[in-house]
This record gives sequence, C-alpha cells and structure tokens, in this order.
Amino acid sequence: MTAAPAPARHDNVTTTTAACPVCGTPFSPVRRQRYCSPACKQKAFRRRGPAPASVPPPPPVPRPARVYQCGECDQRYLGEQWCHDCNRPCRALGPGGLCPCCGEPVAISDLREQTP
Repeated sequence: MTAAPAPARHDNVTTTTAACPVCGTPFSPVRRQRYCSPACKQKAFRRRGPAPASVPPPPPVPRPARVYQCGECDQRYLGEQWCHDCNRPCRALGPGGLCPCCGEPVAISDLREQTP
C-alpha cells in the first residue's frame, strides 16, 4: 500500500475558488486570503472580539473617614482637613464617624478612652 501524495503547498495552485465565510460570496483568493473584501474581514474580526463583561467588578471598599480637629477653635470635622471658621489646617485625630446620639464627629480613639 502506498500513501496518497501530500497536497502541494502552493496556495495559488491548490485553491481556485472559495466562499467568503461572512457573506458566502464566491471569490478567487490571493495567497491565503479568507474573506472576499476588507469589509467582511473587519466584520469577522468584530464577531470574534471579546464578549462584554456580564458582571461589573465590585466597587472599591470605602476607607474609613478621618476625624480632624481645629487647633484654634477645637471644632471637629469629618473628612475635612481645613477649618472653615479659622481658615487654618486641622490636625488628624484618626479614623471615626458621626455619633449616633448627637451627630458630632467622634474619633475611634475617643471611644476607646471612655470604655472602663
């Protein structure tokens, strides 16, 4: 038994006509041409493109707000580094939030000092 001869690797000789995989139009390919026109080539590229992400990434975890205190008037601010009354920069007391009772900014370090 003899094996069948391998096909020639000359693209112009082995392929005479082809059908465009996008639109189905028959055409005579030049070398390894797969599509009948640049428009069909672009359409096929867009079809192969990455699928849009179905699930958006989770939002970033918010950092805890910092409490600041003015050195002149002792006014406290949540997340604001500048005193509006004295027009001076404030010093950072640390992370904190608003007090649920009075609504004033309270640093976590203040709460730890009050605990017996």
